[in-house]
Amino acid sequence: MTAYPLPALQDDAWRLIAGITTLLVLASLVGQVLRIAVARRQPHPAIDNLNRRIGAWWVIALLVGLALLAGRIGVTLLFALASLAALREFVAAEPTGRIPQAFLLGSYLLVLPLQYLLVWKGSYLLYCLFIPIYVVLVLPMLGLLSGQLRDFLDRTRSLQLGLLSCVYGISYVPALLTLQITGQSGQNNAYLLVYLLLVVQLSDVLQYLWGRLAGRHAIAPQLSPAKTIEGTLGGILSASALGAGLASITPFTVPEAAMISLLITLLGFLGGLAMSAAKRRRGIKDWSSLIPGHGGMLDRLDSLFLSAPVFFHLLLYGWAT
Repeated sequence: MTAYPLPALQDDAWRLIAGITTLLVLASLVGQVLRIAVARRQPHPAIDNLNRRIGAWWVIALLVGLALLAGRIGVTLLFALASLAALREFVAAEPTGRIPQAFLLGSYLLVLPLQYLLVWKGSYLLYCLFIPIYVVLVLPMLGLLSGQLRDFLDRTRSLQLGLLSCVYGISYVPALLTLQITGQSGQNNAYLLVYLLLVVQLSDVLQYLWGRLAGRHAIAPQLSPAKTIEGTLGGILSASALGAGLASITPFTVPEAAMISLLITLLGFLGGLAMSAAKRRRGIKDWSSLIPGHGGMLDRLDSLFLSAPVFFHLLLYGWAT
């Protein structure tokens, strides 16, 4: 099986590394200046949270970089572990015993590993259909055989949604490395993965910053009171401009990169909003405290479960051989 790391750390890779490192260094400097000049080295909830977020981004960037250097197996393993953490967070809010234990263990030990094994092997048709068939057909059939279909589906609904969002949707991130893009080697697919992560995740960050600076009007007060119209528009448009500027590491033209960035940032926003609704229904603010300053793994992945499959299929049908 061929591994696809960044191509021998050529010029584009070094520029990406330099750009990401510069952003993190500048963010760290700003965080420390705020801690000294504004907080006077005293506890300050907002500034302390900002610095925890920045510290977590250093760790996230390092882990993704090391996974890329390890190739397809490293990236697949990293996102499989991330999906496992996210799925556990998603079902943890359910009352103890509500989801049948056998199906929980089966999801952790069989369904999730098999999905990522299929992705690693590049078995497109299988990993594209496996979880949807399991969720839409297999689980309802098991409920029908139990004689209590409605009760069974009510008890497993959270697990079904978790498998579709936390496992199926997120698995399309490492699946990008399996594509054969017209006019470029398979190694360059690593740039497409970095492109997706940068644009979507920076959109989240920029929405937060724009909201802090200029946010006035809540965009969905019943679902996520902290999200504002100004912050959402500012973040999405800024990230789309960044995506257009990164067109050189993709098979897209600049206008194509701008439009695709706009699409995946909008999908990222909708994914985050959907997960905010799920949190609101369960009465929680964050999925967990796994990542300092960010909340849980799912708080970081929620913008990818819609954007990653769409980005993958745009590439598959528009640019792949």
